[in-house]
Amino acid sequence: MRPGPFSALPVEFVGSFPNPTVRLSPTLPEFIMLGRSNVGKSSLLNALFGRRLARVSDTPGRTALINVYRLAGFYLLDLPGYGFARVSHRERDRYQKLVRDLLRQRTTLTGVVWLLDLRRDPSPEDQEHADMLAERGLPVLAALTKADKLPYAQRQRRLRELIQALALPPEQVQLTSSTTGLGINELGESLLAVTAREGTA
Repeated sequence: MRPGPFSALPVEFVGSFPNPTVRLSPTLPEFIMLGRSNVGKSSLLNALFGRRLARVSDTPGRTALINVYRLAGFYLLDLPGYGFARVSHRERDRYQKLVRDLLRQRTTLTGVVWLLDLRRDPSPEDQEHADMLAERGLPVLAALTKADKLPYAQRQRRLRELIQALALPPEQVQLTSSTTGLGINELGESLLAVTAREGTA
């Protein structure tokens, strides 16, 4: 893999947890990775790490627990994907409840990296999570994934359309590609900048 923005940082897989309010020690800023089950969260995490730590599955929806990674000064919490998943309705409902409870009950969250496929319009499930994020009031950085799948002109047009659809400031929306590395360094730098601000607050 090509080096990522966190390649030089120590990365520890802390564990997988079913409890949305699990206490992590030491207390550090926490960022959650949120998105549909087929949006490419594991691939983006590996691109950030510059190494294959998060398991990439051919079957969307395999992340059933909160997978926690500790880096120098902060945690990344990889959440179950929402929306389409080749699992039972009961299991999918359990995943959804875990995400909802974490957003509503976890008091230690610092921000959200919200992954959306650049090629797709926001789904009803995306809108549901947008409402939950707005209710919680957490800082959100939207990472538009799979940007390499579109030629440059279409990519820029979709970026403008999604900025409008998501009602987010342009500086909070980042084009990314885990395949080409587009936007990966910028995404990592944004997380590190927020972590630095939290450390001096």
